[in-house]
Amino acid sequence: MKDASVIIGLSNPKSPTNIGAVLRAAGCYKADAVIYTGTRYDKAAKFQTDTKKMAQTIPLSGVESMLDNLPKDMKIVCVDFAEGATLLPHFQHPDKAIYIFGPEDGSISQDVANRADHVVYVPTVGCMNLAASVNVVLYDRLAKQENIIQSDEHIRQNRDNKNNLRVSAK
Repeated sequence: MKDASVIIGLSNPKSPTNIGAVLRAAGCYKADAVIYTGTRYDKAAKFQTDTKKMAQTIPLSGVESMLDNLPKDMKIVCVDFAEGATLLPHFQHPDKAIYIFGPEDGSISQDVANRADHVVYVPTVGCMNLAASVNVVLYDRLAKQENIIQSDEHIRQNRDNKNNLRVSAK
């Protein structure tokens, strides 16, 4: 994690389905690692939705504390429905960040939120599941970057092998 720019931190996740989907999002949006606290996930199990096999290329590690051993220049960004949090559309992502998400059935602990550099929330009606939240935040980070890749070659290299769709000129 020493050279990491983007780390996804999951607070006591319970669902292997969500973890698999988080790993896929991490791969799609180039996160460097996924870490988690708690023991519920360890008891739950296999990567049921890690269809791109990101667990083989993106480290997934259980940790005692997500805030230990972070690079000094890495910012802590908590993502939760917290009073006083910043709307995600108004948030400017730091270059290096650990994005911490609460469990599917709870929220981030107050002591972790107190240590955060930023607390943001996605302005939805009701709450999304864990994997959906990770996808939205990582997409927002990508969409706000200046050097977004925009080319047909990029599309051809990254789309599903059964997708050959083209937009016709009118």
